[in-house]
This record gives sequence, C-alpha cells and structure tokens, in this order.
Amino acid sequence: MGNKKTEWEELGLSNDFLFGKVMGNPELCKETLETILGIAIQKIEYPERQKTIDEDKDARSVRLDLYVKDDEGAVYNVEMQSIDTKEFPKRSRYYGSMIDLQELDKGEPYWNLKKSYVIFICTFDLFGEGRHRYTFENRCRENHVIVLGDEAIKMFLNTEGTKEDIDSGLKAFLDYVGGRQSDSALVRKLDEEVNRAKKNREWRREYMTLLMRDQENIEKGRIEGLEQGIEQGIEQGIEQGENRYALLTQKLLQEKRYDAIRRIGADKVYRQELYREYHIL
Repeated sequence: MGNKKTEWEELGLSNDFLFGKVMGNPELCKETLETILGIAIQKIEYPERQKTIDEDKDARSVRLDLYVKDDEGAVYNVEMQSIDTKEFPKRSRYYGSMIDLQELDKGEPYWNLKKSYVIFICTFDLFGEGRHRYTFENRCRENHVIVLGDEAIKMFLNTEGTKEDIDSGLKAFLDYVGGRQSDSALVRKLDEEVNRAKKNREWRREYMTLLMRDQENIEKGRIEGLEQGIEQGIEQGIEQGENRYALLTQKLLQEKRYDAIRRIGADKVYRQELYREYHIL
C-alpha cells in the first residue's frame, strides 16, 4: 500500500488520469486552452467527461482524455502522451474523423461542422526539430497559400522543445508538464489544482483501482503469452520472454490499445512487429 501511495503522490500533470481530473476545472481548462492556442475563449462546456466514442461495434473505440466545446461550437480534444508509439499522426486523423461523426447528425449539411482541434501534449519531440509546437492544417500541395478551409486543426506540443518559438506563457506550461520548475500565473493555478486533486480520496481510489486492473491485465497477458509461447515453441529463455511480454502489454495498456493486447497472444508475427515498434529487445 505504501508504494501505491507514493506512486499517486508522485504523479504529475503529464499523467493522463490526473490531467483529465485537473481539466475538470472549467476556468482552468479554458485558460490552458487559451495559452496553448493563443486565442480568447468566452466559455467552455463539457459534453461528456473523458468521452468515449464507439460508433460501430466493429470499429475501434476512442476514449478521449479531454473533450470540450466553446461558445461558438468549436471542439477541442486534448490528449496527454508520454510514450512515442510512432502512430500519432494517423491517430490524430482517426480522432478527428470520429469527432466529426459525433458532431454531425444524419441529414445535416456538411457546413454545420464546426472548427475542431486535436491536440497532443507530448513529453517527447515527435518530429525531431526542437520545436515546442507543430501545427497542421490542410493546404494545396501545388500552392501552399491555398488553405482547404475544412477547419480541422491538428497540433502536437513538445515539452522538450529547444527553439525560441513560443511565448513565455506556453513555455512555462510545457516546462511544468515536463516536470521542470516553472513560474507563471497559470502554472501556479495548475500546481494548486494538482495538489488539490491528490488530496481527493475518491480520485485516489479510482486511480488505484485502474492501476490494479492494469497490473492484473499485465499478469494475465504475461501468463497467456507464456502459454502461447510454449505452444508455438518459442526458443527464448522464459525469463526474457516474461519480461518482454509484460513490458509490451504495459505499454499497450498505457496507450489504450486493447485490440492489440488481445491480438498479441495469438499472432506471433504481430507481436514481433510491436516489439520492434516499441524497441523492446
């Protein structure tokens, strides 16, 4: 119990669970979005807390860390990411598509779609250029001045940026998410909210329940992986196999890739692909 308490107490804003709880404060959430985007937002609303999108039984479901709208109907999806799974560009495409499906009812004209932002706050540099912010929108390849105008914006923030490419407010926020000392009015408010969240016993129990469930799934996956490995005649040492499978399962759980967890037990080729993807040797 002591170790679990320490783990809860040591969580920072980069933890997706804690981030979702802290962003439950409307004023703080609004100010954070304004800092990230450099725009003024009149007010925000929460259609659902940690929204789950599951349009079709055969389609991959999506559980969003933060899903809010502003007074003009623009949609903001913000995700905390601490592990580079090499799939974020296409994940942002999928998230944007699923959000559009939620926002447009059958028979509605397409122009009713509002502006959407899919924002990933990463504790690593996804594109390796040292930028703190990478913003994407659809433009004409032949003439970059021509913007498609679909109002679908994707943004990747990097807490480890090295360029002087953002204002001091956003820099302070990213430093704080990255676990470094920082000082700004927003950071002070965020830090107070983080400390307040850690004192919430209900949230602590919820987190510990999810953590234990994840650990149980890892153990179950490890056992199933060992059984599958025996059936397939894997020649690796048992100890090495246990460690690799458990580590892979843990990473997949952190990324909510539940379909992949179910598949790796029976598909050796796919499992090896994921070992390479996550650099698990």
